Amino acid sequence: MSQFKRQLNALSSEEIAKEEQKSEGFGWCEWLLIICSIILILATFPLSVWLCIKTVQEYERAVVFRLGRILRGGAKGPGIFWFLPCTDTFHLVDLRTVSFSVPPQEVLSKDSVAVMVDAIVYYRIFDPVRSVVRVNNVANVTHLLAQTTLRNILGTKNLSDIVSEREHMAQQMEDLLFEASKEWGIKVERVEFKDVKLPVGLQRMMAAEAEAVRDANAKVIAAEGEMRASHALRDAATVMARNPVALQLRYLQTLTEVASEHNSTIFYPMPINLMTGFLEK
Repeated sequence: MSQFKRQLNALSSEEIAKEEQKSEGFGWCEWLLIICSIILILATFPLSVWLCIKTVQEYERAVVFRLGRILRGGAKGPGIFWFLPCTDTFHLVDLRTVSFSVPPQEVLSKDSVAVMVDAIVYYRIFDPVRSVVRVNNVANVTHLLAQTTLRNILGTKNLSDIVSEREHMAQQMEDLLFEASKEWGIKVERVEFKDVKLPVGLQRMMAAEAEAVRDANAKVIAAEGEMRASHALRDAATVMARNPVALQLRYLQTLTEVASEHNSTIFYPMPINLMTGFLEK
């Protein structure tokens, strides 16, 4: 916001003063028409008062032209202002933020991939005089400028950058639009990318690649789990070999688990070390 204020002050200091100096002086013919208009207003007073007073809303500004020249002081409003019906004309300028959608643009990326990208642009008018004097149709010009800027930016990016760096591209597009439109009194406040559409064949290839990567990662994780389990079994076997009682307790625990899971009859020797003599022989 501070950067925008500095740029706005740099724009509005000298150039607006020059415009006002150009618009100040009237010739004798123009003064004659103005005097005649005032006399006509006084002759039809008080009915003419209702035609001479105009109201401007809080979110609007009126750019008044008197015989084709901008009145000194720039835009009028908010509130009421004096208006000469015979010699003055005015344009109402809305200062509220306006949004529009940029139609989907088919662009060839830097790595030769055709993509469809659309965006939303938010802008407002910060200088009513410039928006009336320097450009014919603010909305139409901003629409066309946003479309060309979007195509130019996407043409310099790879597909991976377009998919993953939307915020960076939106900020870059916002800066470029402000640089191009500040002379018209327009401030682009925000740019958002809505959707990035890829060709169907490319989507399938990317999905297959992502699935292959996930399968490879799953196999690596399973292999690591098997390796850790084998290490744990080896350590447990070493501990049980040192203490035969631990091996018998583990044997009883295994029998309990098997009996609880499967409803079957299990025969096991009592005592447990009955077969030890046969195994030693």
